[in-house]
Amino acid sequence: MNNLTKLLIWAVVVGVVFAILWWKGYLLQVSNYVQGTREELRKCTWPTWDELKGSTVLITVAIVLLGAFIVTADYIFYYVMLWISKV
Repeated sequence: MNNLTKLLIWAVVVGVVFAILWWKGYLLQVSNYVQGTREELRKCTWPTWDELKGSTVLITVAIVLLGAFIVTADYIFYYVMLWISKV
């Protein structure tokens, strides 16, 4: 088969799928979902630049503290396991 035939087959398949979705009402559901999502996003208040920077610093500090805790707990667990295996 040449490329044009493959393209036509895919166009027919996509067209049939689109027609079935339209007939069953799924396309209207997707449209309503997108419209509702847009309406909800319009109600949102977005952070200012200073609030965004502050949140970024807070998250970075929290990640560093959590990472330090995990590394410390891992070393403690490692040495406890070494101590248990020697006994």
